[in-house]
Amino acid sequence: MKVRYVGKSYGIDSMTDGKTYDVLEVDEITGGLRIVDDSGEDYLYHPKAPKPNGAKEAYGHYEIVEDDATGSLKKAIYG
Repeated sequence: MKVRYVGKSYGIDSMTDGKTYDVLEVDEITGGLRIVDDSGEDYLYHPKAPKPNGAKEAYGHYEIVEDDATGSLKKAIYG
């Protein structure tokens, strides 16, 4: 699964505007997207309001590039 992040770039510890990221899973407990971000590590990000830990506001959203056969990303992002 892959998403493109559209919004404010947060730097090396988060995500960059226009960049495509691998989604390892949609977390069953939180509904978060486990994404390998610019740090090279995987973290859970909110599916509708992505922001790095410690940020007060979310400034972006995701565009689905590649979903799985069951539409996991579509369900997580759009409900």
